[in-house]
Amino acid sequence: MPSPSHPIALGLPGRLFVPGRAASLSSQIVSDVRDALFGKKLKPGDFLGTENELADRYGVSRIVARDALRTLEAGGIVEIRMGKGGGARIARGNPRLFAEALAVQLDLTGVGPAEVMDAQRAIEALAAELAAENATDADLARLRAVLAEAEAAIGDAARFTELGAAFHLAVAEASHNRVLVVQLISLQHVSWPRQNPTLNVKVMRRIQDVHRELLGLIEIRDSAGARRMMDDHVKMIRARRVAESKTKSIPFVPAKAGTKSEGRRTRPLGSRLRGNERGPRFVASDNDDDMNCC
Repeated sequence: MPSPSHPIALGLPGRLFVPGRAASLSSQIVSDVRDALFGKKLKPGDFLGTENELADRYGVSRIVARDALRTLEAGGIVEIRMGKGGGARIARGNPRLFAEALAVQLDLTGVGPAEVMDAQRAIEALAAELAAENATDADLARLRAVLAEAEAAIGDAARFTELGAAFHLAVAEASHNRVLVVQLISLQHVSWPRQNPTLNVKVMRRIQDVHRELLGLIEIRDSAGARRMMDDHVKMIRARRVAESKTKSIPFVPAKAGTKSEGRRTRPLGSRLRGNERGPRFVASDNDDDMNCC
């Protein structure tokens, strides 16, 4: 038999439904569940009930209840299990779902490179500051490992690009602020190119120098220095992205968010994003070498 519905779920209606369109009645159920969740009256894992139970509780048809559950499931609010013993439960949370949904909406809205990179600059600068304050030994080991892998990949543009983005994400993860990590994943879905046509060995070595210095600041817990360096770093990436958007269209690829297992190692949230970057404390100039770093 299904688990008993959560007491709060049993009392969700709190209102009398008046006859109306099924979509309207469905939206009221969705609103009730969402309000109960944000009001901390429901928590991950709580059982809402089956489609039939929800219909009876609200005095609506099964079609209305089914539509409400589908909407809640699509929004990542509930997880639905079919068959005997099934029903709807409040979801455990899926940051990847949020990251991808936000990325899609940003793309559909037509947000441009300048807006995306301005937001990314703010997120990454704060993430670097917090990483210098909060990074654990495991975080530092991962940053060193990514840096070493990138060193070995110099000359391989595709692999180096992937590892450059992985380093940036590892810095965000070292901040131990999940909101920053998810926002960075979302922005990188729409901001980082599949390939960098200007990437060469000289540029790769410059990027490595920047990342090495940034890691050093994080290791010595220089939060202000790490923030300044990352801010300058992303500022130059922004200049490059905006310049590219005005001259030609570069293909973009969705970032791969979520924890991935690789043999014995487990990679943190969203650690396979694509991108390549620029060095610290540089001001945009007419020098092609400076602009071709990102």
